[in-house]
Amino acid sequence: MAESKSFHRFLVVWSGQLLSVIGNGLTGFALGVYAFERTQTATSAALAVLLSFLPSTLLWPIGGVLADRLDRRLIMAASDLGSALGPAFILSCLLLGEPELWHIYLGVTVSSVFTGFHTPAYKATVTDLLTKEQYSRGSGLIQLAESSRYLLSPFLAGIMITYFNIETVLAIDIGTFVLACLAVLAVRKRMTPPELARSRRPWLEELLEGWHAVTANRGVLLLILIISCVTFFLGFLQALIGPMVLSFTDAEILGAIQSICAVGMLLSSLLIGMFSVGRRYADLLAAGLAVAGLSLSLLGMTTSVYFITSAGFLFLASLPFVNMSCDVLVRSNIPGDKQGRVWGIVGILSQFGFIAAYALSGPLADRVFNPLLAEGGPLASSVGRFIGTGPGRGIGLLFIISGLMVVLTAIITAGIPSVRALARHVSEEAAGKTR
Repeated sequence: MAESKSFHRFLVVWSGQLLSVIGNGLTGFALGVYAFERTQTATSAALAVLLSFLPSTLLWPIGGVLADRLDRRLIMAASDLGSALGPAFILSCLLLGEPELWHIYLGVTVSSVFTGFHTPAYKATVTDLLTKEQYSRGSGLIQLAESSRYLLSPFLAGIMITYFNIETVLAIDIGTFVLACLAVLAVRKRMTPPELARSRRPWLEELLEGWHAVTANRGVLLLILIISCVTFFLGFLQALIGPMVLSFTDAEILGAIQSICAVGMLLSSLLIGMFSVGRRYADLLAAGLAVAGLSLSLLGMTTSVYFITSAGFLFLASLPFVNMSCDVLVRSNIPGDKQGRVWGIVGILSQFGFIAAYALSGPLADRVFNPLLAEGGPLASSVGRFIGTGPGRGIGLLFIISGLMVVLTAIITAGIPSVRALARHVSEEAAGKTR
């Protein structure tokens, strides 16, 4: 009964975050298309992605300390409302006239700042509300919510941009943040670790305690560094898939491609959330990374919408297994009273690869890879014979190289003893409870 009630509270919070993720995905897609169509450069679109990500990642450690000091429910609610300020600012600029790109960049930065406080509190709240036996189910549902960012948001945003306007997208996003706030407040139980609620130590001391909790476990630290390496290569896809596809089609088709691809993420998330996938988390992690890398390489091979959609489907279908495995391995090997600080540290370390990729992707695409495969470019008569030449083909080459590096990382990860030790600890702990 207690478990059911706990899982019920989790579902209330999760439902609000689901709506928020959908709204945020609408805005992210629409603003990326807007920036690219204004300038026709991958750099402008990649910069919007970078600014929507960098501030939140840098603030995660501070947000983690707050999550272990204060009521996590109130942190999430306040952050949801604060995140609505970004799209509200951009919407006001649009209503007053055509905004400059810096207006867009400022708006996404503001939202990202509040996300930096929200994410560690949400991660720690999952630990508050679920038993260890429910972690994988909860992780599956979180992946399901995340899949909606790619399943529903691009499709809806593509239609809205075509038949309505970007103002409609922003207004909906603002509304979803408000609903997410109300859902969090509906969970009446305070979510504050009692021992830390009574103790107020210096911030730096608590940050260092979170750092030591991560670095003291060699397996956890190596796992985080591996994921940071992987996110570096996956970051090129997130930042440049729009510019690549928009180089030979329009926003509506791009939205349809991303939505169909996200069905793979949806199905995998449902599988994880509804059924047991066993406890071989290290094997699932390595296999998921290998499939993700292979499909990423296939994405860059052609301009065929059908081939790109198929490869994208396979890519997104593999990600929930990677994310769930990492989530369970870290969550189960870290003390519950340090979860907020630990997720803050984990966030900034594991997501550093995204930051680097977002910063480099635009210049690499516009100044290096696309010129290599332009008509008459240095690689047009060699590599171009296999993957084509012209606009966006250099981005395809970057995807191929990135995918092969992810496959290599998967092979290395499969043979690391300390990562496998994390999985054994989870299995042994579960076996002990069943006796």
